Amino acid sequence: MYRLVIATLLIHLFLISCTSKPTSMKEDAFIEILDDRILDFLDPDTPFQILAEGFAWTEGPLWLEGQQSLLFTDIPNNSIFKIDGEGKLSLYLKPSGYTGDSPRGGEVGANGLTLDPQGRLVLCQHGDRRMARMDSPLDQPKSEFITLVDKYEGKRFNSPNDVVFDKAGNMYFTDPPYGLEFNMNDPAKELDFQGIYCLKTSGELVLLDTISRPNGLAFSRDEKYLYVANSDPKMAVWYRYEVLEDGLIHNKTLFFDATEFVGKEGFKGLPDGMKIHRSGTIFATGPGGVWVFDPNGKVLARLRTGEATSNCAFSTDEKTFFMTADDYILKIDLK
Repeated sequence: MYRLVIATLLIHLFLISCTSKPTSMKEDAFIEILDDRILDFLDPDTPFQILAEGFAWTEGPLWLEGQQSLLFTDIPNNSIFKIDGEGKLSLYLKPSGYTGDSPRGGEVGANGLTLDPQGRLVLCQHGDRRMARMDSPLDQPKSEFITLVDKYEGKRFNSPNDVVFDKAGNMYFTDPPYGLEFNMNDPAKELDFQGIYCLKTSGELVLLDTISRPNGLAFSRDEKYLYVANSDPKMAVWYRYEVLEDGLIHNKTLFFDATEFVGKEGFKGLPDGMKIHRSGTIFATGPGGVWVFDPNGKVLARLRTGEATSNCAFSTDEKTFFMTADDYILKIDLK
């Protein structure tokens, strides 16, 4: 009972230290227009609103239409938070990514979040090194999980990072080393590569490709292409793959190379999470904030957050665009 009281107090103090400010603005953020086509749904004078701040490292934004709420992860704090339609911040789930009893360092929490075709919460669990599903309804969250997959050919994953389902219900995910306590040099690392995978509805796990740091991924609206971010400072790029009828991918091409921007003033961050607008426009977090591409890789705009920006999400009507940027949760309104 004593431990429970202490844990509850610590969570309460953490929530007090993190603030929810739905009406405040981020003064150093701005929208850089590079092609007027983006003006169809993006106003360059739109302010960046701060929904919440004060976290360790935010990730995994996911809009829940039924609850009119945004979920996001705070990876080092092993937590998922919720911001409701009134702007109220609350703890949604803890633990979120590491359920073990032995203390450990590193990025232990959940990273990418999505809903499966049945509307259940699916998590990329860094600490537990698996793809998992929360075994409770969205409106009654509990830290009880069902393992979807945790090994490839008998070897544990590194730390699954981001996930997306295709229309057939196949699950695609990436597996870089960021959730391992010592990253690439962690003695617990069992695979000598970083993979892009597909867990088919049949239960078959397929290794689709290996790249140095696979991270965010997203399908084109017609699912003819799969885009994958590579968060490697030496090769900070986005790739595009053609998707075959059986769900496999081939013909990898370089979609855009942002390596020259890495480390430059005003360009914190690396290629990370991404989402596709109904127009086919790609919103991809990268150096400096969010890069906005047309389907051919032409940069239309950059949303300059002033922070290392990890991921993004649209509301269901695509009138609101959310960003996880270091210790912030940001949003802008779209036309």
